[in-house]
This record gives sequence, structure tokens and C-alpha cells, in this order.
Amino acid sequence: MIKFLHTRIRVSNPAASIEFYEKVGFKLGQQKKSPQGNELAFMHLPSNDHFLELTYSPDYKVAVPEDLMHTCVGVLNIINYCGDLEEQGIEIWPDGWREKFSSGERKMAFITDPDGYEVEILEID
Repeated sequence: MIKFLHTRIRVSNPAASIEFYEKVGFKLGQQKKSPQGNELAFMHLPSNDHFLELTYSPDYKVAVPEDLMHTCVGVLNIINYCGDLEEQGIEIWPDGWREKFSSGERKMAFITDPDGYEVEILEID
């Protein structure tokens, strides 16, 4: 058996990234330094085995090519979830998402983290 365990992304400001992902719904787990001197923060979603590893390397410049890499979360009510994020100051796109979702268009939205990584949001059953 093989199991997918985690995804690592490099970040330029650990505190800003942790704050962003906590707004998304992640909980901060362990924080530590790697043997190479990188700062690591492990972000978990309740009742998920897979986690997100945020890595800060002082000598590494984070540059995220557009649309190359993204993460995705599934939520039960995308309109309420996106509304909560918007109230916390996170921009939701596409523009006019409430109207689009209410009109029956596919319920898929995106937000962007402090380093430019996209987080896709899908409504799940």
C-alpha cells in the first residue's frame, strides 16, 4: 500500500503564510528547523491525513510561476465558506462569485496566498 502524506511549499514570510492558511481552516501543528536550517511549519486540516508543510529558507527567493502549482480544499457550502473568507479580508475570485454560484454555474473559486500560490475551493457533497 502507498499513501500520500504531505505537500511542501516554500514561503517567504512564515507568519503571514501561517495566518493565511489558518483563515482557510488549517491548524498549525509542529514548527521546527530542518537539519539544513529551514524553518518548517506543519499545517493540518481536521480529519485529514494529508498535511501542508510550509518551508522558509532564508537564502531562497520564492517565485511561483502562474498556474503551475496549487492546492485544493473541499467544503460543504462554498457560498458560506467564501463569505467567511471574504469577511477576513481574503479576496475570492472569480469576480461576482456569489451571483455565478447562485445561477447554477460550477461552484469553483480561488484565493491566493501571500506568496502567490493559488488555493482552489470546490463544493463537495
